[in-house]
Amino acid sequence: MSSPRAARPWSPAVDIVESEEALTLKADLPDVKIEDIDVRVENNTLTLSGHRKFEKDENVKGYHRIERSFGEFTRTFAIPNTVNNEAVSADYTNGVLTIQLPKKEAAKPRQVKVAVQTGDARPQPTVAN
Repeated sequence: MSSPRAARPWSPAVDIVESEEALTLKADLPDVKIEDIDVRVENNTLTLSGHRKFEKDENVKGYHRIERSFGEFTRTFAIPNTVNNEAVSADYTNGVLTIQLPKKEAAKPRQVKVAVQTGDARPQPTVAN
């Protein structure tokens, strides 16, 4: 039978998706309290760290198996220069931390309409009188 002798290192699972507007990072953090989560952006690096405490259920006698990791965790991600570091936001709902990293305006793709003319539609020179 397993017993929690000491906190075991662990690393939360993370998905990162890029759209035209932003990068979105989702981290699975079940049973982590919001006050135990720290998100920082510095020098084009996003650092996600925190702590999941082992909380023994006093109503349950004699655990047979403890497989879920607990203790401190840290994940670090390089973020591109295109991210607006001042506009990063995070939301924690149902054990999933979602971090939005919006792109700077200059980094967002723009469409420019280009007028296309046929060879016959060239501007005609004007004749001065």
